[in-house]
Amino acid sequence: MSDGDLNALRAQRMSQMQSQFGGGGGNDAEKQQAQQEQMRAQEEMKHSILSQVLDQQARARLNTLKVSKPEKAQMFENMVIRMAQMGQVRGKLDDAQFVSILESVNAQMPQAKSTVKYDRRRAAIDSDDDEDYGC
Repeated sequence: MSDGDLNALRAQRMSQMQSQFGGGGGNDAEKQQAQQEQMRAQEEMKHSILSQVLDQQARARLNTLKVSKPEKAQMFENMVIRMAQMGQVRGKLDDAQFVSILESVNAQMPQAKSTVKYDRRRAAIDSDDDEDYGC
């Protein structure tokens, strides 16, 4: 993505924001609709950048990642968009480059250790050889 494309996107976004918020006071419904429109425009811009930067296999892998781990996919998208805006991406990212960037995202994500705690007392209380029922 060239600097001219990025500057054009920035100028378009700036004009949208000025037209949306230039009117001043409005009611809450108008503000909420303007905010939704702004979010929609940001999503559209993000999708256009990702479609320019990722090839077909990488986009398929990203969609799979979105289904399984949405927060990791969000971090990956943000990282790729930042790289594209800084000019660090040359051409389209293939699947191998996708995996290497994903590994760096994995290194940045906090790792949560899962532990299993087994309470042995509960198993000791329940004994089958007690015949307290007096049948």
